[in-house]
Amino acid sequence: MAQSAAQLDPKTFSCCLCLHLLKDPVTTSCGHSYCRRCLQHHWDAEEERRVYSCPQCRRTFTPRPVLERSTMLAALVETLEKTGLQAALADHCYAGAEDVACDVCTGRKLKALKSCLVCRASYCNSHLQPHLQSSTFKRHKLVEPSQQLQENICPRHDEVMKIFCRTDQKIICYLCSVEEHQGHHIVSAAAERTERQRELEETRQKIQQKVQQREEDLRVLQKEVKSIESSADKAVKDSEDVFTQMIRLLEKRRSEVQQQLRSTQEAEVRRVKELQKKLEQEMTDLKRRDAELEKISKTLDHSQFLHRFSSLPALSSPDSSSLEIRPLRYFEDVAAAVTKLRDEIQQVLMETQTNISWTVNNVDVLLPEPEPRSREDFLRYSLQITLDPNTAHKQLLLSEEYRKVTDMKEVQSYCDHPDRFTYRLQVLSREGLTGRCYWEVEWRGYLVGVAVAYRKISRAGGSEESAFGYNDKSWSLYCSSGRYDFYQNSINTDVSGPQSSRHGVYLDHRAGLLSFYSVSGTMKLLHRVQTSFTQPLHVGLAVYPSSSAELMKV
Repeated sequence: MAQSAAQLDPKTFSCCLCLHLLKDPVTTSCGHSYCRRCLQHHWDAEEERRVYSCPQCRRTFTPRPVLERSTMLAALVETLEKTGLQAALADHCYAGAEDVACDVCTGRKLKALKSCLVCRASYCNSHLQPHLQSSTFKRHKLVEPSQQLQENICPRHDEVMKIFCRTDQKIICYLCSVEEHQGHHIVSAAAERTERQRELEETRQKIQQKVQQREEDLRVLQKEVKSIESSADKAVKDSEDVFTQMIRLLEKRRSEVQQQLRSTQEAEVRRVKELQKKLEQEMTDLKRRDAELEKISKTLDHSQFLHRFSSLPALSSPDSSSLEIRPLRYFEDVAAAVTKLRDEIQQVLMETQTNISWTVNNVDVLLPEPEPRSREDFLRYSLQITLDPNTAHKQLLLSEEYRKVTDMKEVQSYCDHPDRFTYRLQVLSREGLTGRCYWEVEWRGYLVGVAVAYRKISRAGGSEESAFGYNDKSWSLYCSSGRYDFYQNSINTDVSGPQSSRHGVYLDHRAGLLSFYSVSGTMKLLHRVQTSFTQPLHVGLAVYPSSSAELMKV
């Protein structure tokens, strides 16, 4: 059987796609056989056209056929493998586009098994035999098949390069070593390979350690993802339960108010109807008395008239105060009380929404990003910030789409607002800042304060509680011609640095980092604060007489 197998044409049992022995063979309806994996990859490439073809005869199939294993062919290939066909196929394995071809084969070339550095040629299994069997080729150097054999030949001396010059860090031949490389640090290529191999192994070890570390980091991140999802799901459920409880409390209170209103309504209506009934009875009695009096008044006999009139019972005096004439409000006051409750709830929701949003955005997750180093890095976190006119002192003018503030020395047409600064020439931003943020301020004039502050900073009076940097609710860098001063909680810190009309501010809310920079072509750090922020921060600008400041678009 082995002899028969050797006489078989190996192409009969080869896949025309991979040129190797069929593996898990499948047969199309046109009768051609392929490795299952090779044909699947071929059809995957045709997936967009939804038309699938046979690689040999180009017959097309629609829809994509379901591949069934060719049981008989698979059994035959397996049997022939055991009886010698594999060796025959190995001898007749044709070279593909990415393979090294045998230099001796004519016609369709077979794959090379080895390359000879002395012969400068590559050989298939058959043509390699003289090198393996004859002593003539004993000193020839066989290597793995290579298409770059010429790279091992010295272009100047046409000799095999087996020497490495450490001085020039290049591989050379023997003649090069005695000519232009004479006196250099020369070693054999094998010795240099040993040294480089050691370095390579050390590098590989470091890489493998990093891979292991990254694998551990990935496991940690996978756990982090699960923890985030689990925590978020629990927070959603818990918050839903709380909101449901609040809704139920409101519904209960609504039901109680409704029930109380209806109960009061019934009691008052019953009281009014009782009074109405009493009045109706009184009217009936009065009408009956009036009829009697009318009848007596028509009596002609004077004696009879006096007798009848005298026998009448005395008329009770009318109760003129039984009904008080006054404005009636009924249940309007109840509606007003409920409206007031609604407004109070809305105010509480507005005040707490910012804190809830800040708490949600301030969720602590692994792997904080590195701190920016260049202006381009900072600009990744830039924000378009606008000033809140409801907080601006009445002497300040807002312009440039609410990004610029200027001291006008005259009162502007602002309405009264509880958020307005009443003494300090200051203004806050509309936006509350969390996370990583960067903005730049351009200023002109005598003195300007570039600050951040909590929303709850005091707005009224001339006390330090309302001045940026003079309390525990704000941080401010004051800029004037030739001088910088940083204030926080009334503590002054002298700041030195290059003078500039533009300053950048970088905030990492979660890390508690606040940095001020001088910006003039390059960025220079002026002052840095490391603390712990407990609430969202608002940008603050303080301008003094004849000064202005603008939040720049960057």
